[in-house]
Amino acid sequence: MNILLASGSPYRKSLLERLKLEFSQASPDIDETPEAGESARELALRLSREKALILADQYPDTLIIASDQSAALDNRILGKPGTREKAIQQLSSCSGRPVVFHTGICLLNTATAQHQLTCVDYTVWFRTLSSTQIATYIDAESPLDCAGSFKCEGLGITLFEKMAGDDPDSLVGLPLITLTTMLMNEGVYPLGR
Repeated sequence: MNILLASGSPYRKSLLERLKLEFSQASPDIDETPEAGESARELALRLSREKALILADQYPDTLIIASDQSAALDNRILGKPGTREKAIQQLSSCSGRPVVFHTGICLLNTATAQHQLTCVDYTVWFRTLSSTQIATYIDAESPLDCAGSFKCEGLGITLFEKMAGDDPDSLVGLPLITLTTMLMNEGVYPLGR
């Protein structure tokens, strides 16, 4: 079957390339605004599923991989900051505290209309950061398109005291351990049988 990554994210593309599978990429256009009363985990699951479903009619006989991530500090959703000022505010509020990242992942088989959907949680404990450290980091990596205002695959790793979770790639935005299991459930084995 064809494989489609339902994302325009260069981070997710780079992660999926690690599985050495041929795939195409398309960016679904959906409203990512949280619904009233929706938790960060519920948001990640809903958006992952919606991203896959919105592309289903355009891609018959395809396994569509869709993922979405949200972060929560004290059960409050941290979105993508978009501006330097908001990124500084986000990292200041995270300083010295744990933040839970919820990465929803959906694998939709458009031939059968069956889907697998789950959420992978990953917790990071931020160091106590000075305003100089925060500004220096923001200026160095400009993580304005990242939930939580950091890129853990780069200098952002220095912001943490520790991390905990079952699937470290979920923190970047595509949980590969979980995805591999989903693909195997569909008969796709990256290493062969």
